[in-house]
Amino acid sequence: MRKKIAVLFGGCSPEYSVSLQSAWAVLTHMDRNQYEPVPVGISPKGEWFLYTGDLDRIPKDRWLHEDACVPVTAALGGGSALLLLGESGAETFRVDAAFPVLHGRNGEDGTVQGLLALAGIPVVGCGVLASALCMDKDRAHRLVRDAGVEVPRSFVFRMGEEDEAIRQAEELGFPLFVKPVGAGSSYGITRVEKRDQLPNAVRLAFQYDCQILVEACIPGFEVGCAVMGNQVLTVGEPDEIELSQGFFDFNEKYTLQTSAIHVPARITAEETRRIKETAQTVYRVLGCSGFARVDVFLEPGGRIVFNEVNTIPGFTAHSRFPNMMKAAGVSFEDVISRAIALAVEG
Repeated sequence: MRKKIAVLFGGCSPEYSVSLQSAWAVLTHMDRNQYEPVPVGISPKGEWFLYTGDLDRIPKDRWLHEDACVPVTAALGGGSALLLLGESGAETFRVDAAFPVLHGRNGEDGTVQGLLALAGIPVVGCGVLASALCMDKDRAHRLVRDAGVEVPRSFVFRMGEEDEAIRQAEELGFPLFVKPVGAGSSYGITRVEKRDQLPNAVRLAFQYDCQILVEACIPGFEVGCAVMGNQVLTVGEPDEIELSQGFFDFNEKYTLQTSAIHVPARITAEETRRIKETAQTVYRVLGCSGFARVDVFLEPGGRIVFNEVNTIPGFTAHSRFPNMMKAAGVSFEDVISRAIALAVEG
């Protein structure tokens, strides 16, 4: 018997379009001998639908049509692992696990993981606590720092505290980064070179969150590390982001117009070993399970500084996480199968 896997895509996040691309890749590369994919699309308005149409309509954002969408929701309470179909919720069917391919808020922050937990549906990837912690850049940094991993100097402020924030920013020194505490894909992030750029950067960040993180700029470059597993971890080969200007913002992440990603990273064997060890430490400290991508900075002197954890990284066949695992000998299809097995088998 093939196991039914609900693949959740879309959502209310600004990263809706990215989710469509990643979900299509997961749906079309899933091992059909073991698993039966069940596409569940979430509209930008938050409506859930069982999608029965052509999968190729998903990445083109042409999936949301009445003839191919049946309203669906999770059955809460009792651990029944059922999805209710139709306006009346009269029809039901069982799924064996859910694979949220939802980037950003309301998909990667623990909210949908909590809903699935209440429904008794095993979740592929990180659970409620790890998802929430990793989405919160400030709290993730605090926990990781307490575990002995270095983090950038930073502070957090809320609306109405801008004057004090400007004073603290000057003490921190320029350049620096202004970030929403909880947002993904570099949305709302600005690299600030001088004081008079702060107000616009703050206004932009407040469009994505009510808390703002101001963080010191770290010299060197960013290195990512793919990690999979629950008790026993598998670590991919670290990749390296080569920037020609600015920082790795949303546009660069998905177009690579002026940047490049090298897999494996162009670093020494010793640096690779230390980065892999750091990534595993961070993964365990933040309670990750299933899979996650741990991003760090490598300074010219060899110091490793934690940046963030992406609990649902890009999942196309060309995305960073699958490519790091591929460099370690794990194919994209096997990554998907392993991730699902970790959820289904516990």
